[in-house]
Amino acid sequence: MAKRGLWANIWAKRKRIAQGSGERMRKPGEEGAPTAKALKESQTSKDEKYLASLEKKKKKKKKKKSGTSYA
Repeated sequence: MAKRGLWANIWAKRKRIAQGSGERMRKPGEEGAPTAKALKESQTSKDEKYLASLEKKKKKKKKKKSGTSYA
């Protein structure tokens, strides 16, 4: 089963707060608060992440091939 994403957790907490749970949202930079990088990554789609990983793999293969010559 897939884990819930960052935004699903944020919305769930907001809902609990609205219902009077007594919790509070952490301030940016506070320990345990999501980092700017985590927020940015959670906003990209899975397709974009998949395509980016494919591009990285292609670049690694090209670097390995270009450095070796058996001719």
